[in-house]
Formats: sequence, structure tokens, C-alpha cells
Amino acid sequence: MSEGDDGDPKGERIAKRIARAGLCSRREAERWIAAGRVSVDGRVLDTPAFAVLPHHRVTVDGRPLKAKEPPALWRYHKPAGLVTTNRDPQGRPTVFDRLPPDLPRVMTVGRLDLTTEGLLLLTNDGDLARFLELPSTGWTRRYRVRVKGRPDEAALARLAEGVTVDGVRYGPVQARLDRQPGQSGGANAWLTMSIREGKNREIRKLCAHLGLTANRLIRTAYGPFQLGKLAAGAVERVPERVLRQQLSHWSGFSGEPERPHPARRPPHREKPASHAHRRRQP
Repeated sequence: MSEGDDGDPKGERIAKRIARAGLCSRREAERWIAAGRVSVDGRVLDTPAFAVLPHHRVTVDGRPLKAKEPPALWRYHKPAGLVTTNRDPQGRPTVFDRLPPDLPRVMTVGRLDLTTEGLLLLTNDGDLARFLELPSTGWTRRYRVRVKGRPDEAALARLAEGVTVDGVRYGPVQARLDRQPGQSGGANAWLTMSIREGKNREIRKLCAHLGLTANRLIRTAYGPFQLGKLAAGAVERVPERVLRQQLSHWSGFSGEPERPHPARRPPHREKPASHAHRRRQP
């Protein structure tokens, strides 16, 4: 079944429609279509080049596609030790294992590696996730970084010009020294680093290039969204008015009223382990 059969170019692309229902990303929806898992009006699709109209009945794995949920975004304080995939071949716990059971089906906006802590954005809308991850969106990701070694402030400042490490070119990085080893009783230095590209293990590789070992990373901001005082393991929905204000240039909103969702917090609030831990927010 193709767009030429019953499709209309004025409708919504089927992969986008599935993503907007919160089932998966648009790219994953295209893979589902290729695998024959998606049908429209009882006929299996053989191409993602199909536009869905309101009267079409879409099913995935034989189950009707639910009505589109309003785009929503949640802030999640990811603890260390969790992977940001749905399933891990090594059997390690994932962020999805620790989310509240009554949270809608969500996907992560980008990833944080196993040991990185801090702000991870979650959304029920695959199209929104893709938009927030696009390099053209250009949002800054800010981290608090604990390093072993004694940082050179001049070398940190030069990162703002961009640098090539092992043949990989990294764009401008804003880095500042917050605390040298020995200050306030700490054995490590603390930095604040802000990046825009988010290449694989970018901060760790840049620190190694400067002769430093990054042994703790805490993401404190993703664009305009802040970790704030969100406790480790807690999830909190971004108010729709804030989301619309920050994403006024995104075309995915369609005027749905906000559906309030209470914050989800762990049973107790963890106490800061050190002065450096208390200074998560720059």
C-alpha cells in the first residue's frame, strides 16, 4: 500500500503520526513499517510514504493507534549507573526500569552514558525528541565536571576556539575552573563545561586532551531547561506554558489544553555527599 493508493499529500506522514502517538521515534516507526507491523484500513503498509487522514484507521501489531497525546516534556534527574536504552544486552538497569509506573510511554532526548548523572529530558512525542536533538537547534548542554589533575585556566579558555583531538574536530566549548584541588578540602578540581554538539564522550575526551581525568559528570542544563533542585531519581513535567514559550519556533503544537501531571519524587530526598555535590547548579 502506498501514498498513491489512498494517501493524500495534505495529510500527516504515517511515521510522524506514530511518533506523535508516543509509541516510538519517527525513524523507528519507519523500521516498523518496513517490517510489516503497520496497517491502514486493514492493509499492510509497504512504504512510509503514506499520508494519514482523519478517517484512516491505523493499527500497529494489530492494535489500533491511540489518539495523539499533546506533546509533553519531563525533566528527569538521572542517577549514575543507569543506561538510557530501552533494553540493555548486558542486563544493566535502564532509566526506564526506574521511572514511575504511571508515567506515559516516553523516550529520552539524547542520551547520558552509564556513569553520567543529572538532567535527562523525556518526551512522549518522537517528533519533539528529534527536533530537540537536531544540531541545528543549537542548544547548549551544561555540565559540572569533577576532574583528577590541576587544570590550566589558559588551556581551558582555548577550548572556546575549538580543538581537534585524535582526528576529530570539536566545536567551541566554554569551560571555566570552579575549584582547584585542595580548595575547600576537596582532592579533585571542579569545572563547568558547556557544549553544543554532544559528540560521543566529548567532555571526557577533551579533559583527557588537557591531561585531566574526568571522574564525575553532572548535566545541569539542556538548553533552557535546568536540573534545578530536582532530587536524584525524580521526574517532573515541564509546564505546557513553559514548553510553548521555549519552543515557540516548533511547529508541533496544535493548541491542545494542558493536562497537569504531578511531580514524581522518590520516597526520600538524598542528602548531598559533599560541598561539591551541593554546588550542582552553576
